Amino acid sequence: MPLTTTPAPTGATRTTHRPDIRPDIRPDIRPTTRPGTGPGAGAGLGTVPGPGPDARPGPGAVPGPDARPGPASASPGPGAGAALTLSVLVVEDDTHTAESRVRDLQRQGYAASHVATGAQALTAHHHADLVLLGLDLPDIDGLEVCRLIRATGDRPVISIAAHDTELDRVLALQAGADDCVLASCGIREMLARIEAVLRRAHPRPQAPHTISLSSLHIDGSTREVRLDGRQVVLTAKEFDLLHTLAADPKSVLSRKELMARVWDTTWAASSRTIDTHVSNLRAKLGDKWIITVHGVGYRLGRG
Repeated sequence: MPLTTTPAPTGATRTTHRPDIRPDIRPDIRPTTRPGTGPGAGAGLGTVPGPGPDARPGPGAVPGPDARPGPASASPGPGAGAALTLSVLVVEDDTHTAESRVRDLQRQGYAASHVATGAQALTAHHHADLVLLGLDLPDIDGLEVCRLIRATGDRPVISIAAHDTELDRVLALQAGADDCVLASCGIREMLARIEAVLRRAHPRPQAPHTISLSSLHIDGSTREVRLDGRQVVLTAKEFDLLHTLAADPKSVLSRKELMARVWDTTWAASSRTIDTHVSNLRAKLGDKWIITVHGVGYRLGRG
């Protein structure tokens, strides 16, 4: 739409009118990364705004549907539910690269922090669920840092190699890394590898085959659902979503966790598909069986 400009006297401010823009609608405002006081604070980056004690939301930040209360947990377990936020420690001496990786991780709901040296990594890794380890460090050889982290336990480590050679990958894996990626790989591949390593490190507990809640009966073996004795026909993903919620009926599951459990991804751009499946389930079961907990996620109702 063409702009119309109101003439103004010399020296006065010109006012531009846009008839197609309503003044009562504000643009989306994203929280900015703020320095924290956690393990990575010395390197200039704090943790993701949200559940951590150091988090401070930026001006105008509005909690999204994936926001989860409570501190980050170091090791997920059964019943962790929506209070779980996985933390990733980025070990990288290049500030620009580190800031980019931290932002990408934060956008996907991880609590991310950054350190720039091997010495800092050996202290800070105890507070992380996964370490994203750059091998080119200014003080200690990255492979040695990897070996020392592995010697302290089974915390997942993904090494980042600057050169795409078989020798670099083999040395990193032999040093104890769970995976090795090239520094130039895209963010989608990086996130997919993080998700894959975390799935292996924290396998999901097996849900019971048959779940009965009041008049709702879910048979995991035959994948049949009955409500008040009548069979309800569901698609494969509708069944998986309902079964996931019913397996932990007292917990609120975040959108991110549902995406991970049902669709095996935490890619935020895909999470809106949950809305469609929840709407379909409500149409088939009734509105009271799937409860929305605003700002957190979903839980199973009682019909």
